[in-house]
Amino acid sequence: MGQAATLPCRKGGTYITELYEWFRKFTNECPSGLITMHEFRRHFCDGTAGVESAEYAEQIFRTLDNNGDGVVDFREYVTAISMLIAGSSVEKLRWSFKLYDKDKDGAITRGEMLEIMQAVYKMSVAASITKPNPLTAEECTNRIFVRLDKDNNAIISLEEFIQGALDDEWIREMLECDPNTMMVERPPKPDLHPAAGDMHLQSAPPANNQNQ
Repeated sequence: MGQAATLPCRKGGTYITELYEWFRKFTNECPSGLITMHEFRRHFCDGTAGVESAEYAEQIFRTLDNNGDGVVDFREYVTAISMLIAGSSVEKLRWSFKLYDKDKDGAITRGEMLEIMQAVYKMSVAASITKPNPLTAEECTNRIFVRLDKDNNAIISLEEFIQGALDDEWIREMLECDPNTMMVERPPKPDLHPAAGDMHLQSAPPANNQNQ
């Protein structure tokens, strides 16, 4: 694919190892070096909550597709992953702002934020990947707007978004995008025929792997 030499350079063996693991997963699933909206949505939904995560997958894809050509190449993909793994808080929030700014006009309306929040809630509940949130998507959106819309003009600017999130840990946790939600690797198929020596494990209660 000829793009590895242009990857962002950061120090640290752990970072390099993790980055190349993302590279391996991308090339395994997308040997052409390109992924379409349909392919990304399929991989994303297979790895999370099925159709319940499709809306969020589509918005993630649009945010990854920097040049708007309808496909995400490895450079676009890994640049975003690199930043979300090792970027500064401001860099991560700047990328998250693009996720919420659906019409790309440089401001987030209440409606735009609510759409993304509803998609995130739907995916999270279906996949049981987070502990139950006592707030609804609407309540969460309202709380964020109250705290971030400092000039009360019914929109959140990039400056308000970044500064407000930096000043409030709860808001930052709600708004930052987790790079693990952008995985394109499909989960392995379950082993329907376990070895005889493993049969005694089948009656054991499943481990609780939910993120707390």
